[in-house]
Amino acid sequence: MKSADLVIRGAKVVSADQIIDAAVAIAGERIVAVGHDDLMPPAAQEMRADGLYLLPGAIDSHVHFRDPGYPHKETWKTGSAAAACGGVTTVFEMPNTNPATGTIEALRIKQKAAESSYVDFGIHGLLGDDTIERLEELLEGGVTSFKAFVGNTFGNLPAPTDGALLEGFEKLAPLGIRTVVHAENSSILLRRQQRMQAAGRTDALAHLAARPAVAEIEAIGRVLTLAEWTGARVHIAHHSAADSLFLLRDAKRRGVDVTAETCPQYLLLNTDHMLKLGGVMRLNPPIREARHNQPLWDALMDGTLDMIATDHAPHTPEEKTRANIWECDCGFPGVETQMPLMLTEVNRDRASLMDYVRWSAVNPARAWGLYGTKGVIAPGAHADIAIVDMARAGVLSQNRLQSISKISPWNGRKVQGYPLHTLVRGRFVMRDGALVADAAGWGRSVKSVQRMPAPRARNTEHYIGAVLETPAGVPRSATPTSEVAE
Repeated sequence: MKSADLVIRGAKVVSADQIIDAAVAIAGERIVAVGHDDLMPPAAQEMRADGLYLLPGAIDSHVHFRDPGYPHKETWKTGSAAAACGGVTTVFEMPNTNPATGTIEALRIKQKAAESSYVDFGIHGLLGDDTIERLEELLEGGVTSFKAFVGNTFGNLPAPTDGALLEGFEKLAPLGIRTVVHAENSSILLRRQQRMQAAGRTDALAHLAARPAVAEIEAIGRVLTLAEWTGARVHIAHHSAADSLFLLRDAKRRGVDVTAETCPQYLLLNTDHMLKLGGVMRLNPPIREARHNQPLWDALMDGTLDMIATDHAPHTPEEKTRANIWECDCGFPGVETQMPLMLTEVNRDRASLMDYVRWSAVNPARAWGLYGTKGVIAPGAHADIAIVDMARAGVLSQNRLQSISKISPWNGRKVQGYPLHTLVRGRFVMRDGALVADAAGWGRSVKSVQRMPAPRARNTEHYIGAVLETPAGVPRSATPTSEVAE
């Protein structure tokens, strides 16, 4: 029997289906054995984890590390350090940096910045009117997926026109690539905000009034229509409203390949908190009324919502605490606090630990083509593991965050359940609750291990590329729907 580098003994190993008493052996970057103590290979190092739980490292499909362009808010090093200390072993980073990740040149700048990452990562490229012709080039250059900002947010990137969104989906559907969508109707948002500002509304709730749930409903419906027509894979980011859940349920019943995330802030916070904290809680989509909280939990439980993400969106305290809500930057840090927040809810019997693993690791791994290599504790998988103490209690403190952004609505919140150690591909990046400083730069792109399922493009005869190439006078096929599966 070949020897291992590390054997972890005494813990309970958690999957989406079961919790078992098992030891885990790691050799190099991968898990080589999971099972009874007596079946483990000899190891250079052993670790006792009695009373602890081994979870697949969380995969956060929605972070903003602000690098390049805004290093005073966050860098790849500080953002990934926050991930490591939050039990998150893989992140997917958003393209609204400066420059935006819509060209090869911009991608190379971001990839250089990511060389300091503690954790593994994917990079979402930008899908917009002026990037449509570069999507394949960006994929070849290393992006794993795309993001379309249908609703405006930090960076003020123009929303893609519906024509560009359709054409982008036509390009990506035959490739099987998933596109994240910030789904709010930008026209509604712009007009509502202008009306609010003209009326002199500068209070915290004016931000919510300018972004009503109907803006999310309309945008999700439009995106799903285009995705269903083309066969493109889509992912709805930061789903915030109870009112739009029916669209996801109906689309999934029809076989649309749509995944969706929500965030701890939409599950646990509402306008009551907004009234107390003001601009600290300004984000897009907005924090909504309390009636939205439980339906989002229910949607996670029944599979309408697939996963937990954080929309980690750091800003400086000064940028979050201005008197005028319109002058407060949108977003706050979240990648480090997500796991203790959610484990606390598990301890409150709101969900099981298996449910949490499904939302935080298994379903994200499946959505982004990583499952088997990531998202599971099993032989052959990357040794991405969060070692968790479900009994440990504490109080979240914004001053102790690894993020540059030392301001959080979770400051002072009591939690029970913490990641104590985090391993990324077999290496400790957090140990005994402390960052392992020399692990900076250990993180790698997941592009080389990404394996998206076979695509299922539809209505390809109506794609712009097909109709442009049809000679004049030649009748098109009368077949209403075609599918391409590779």
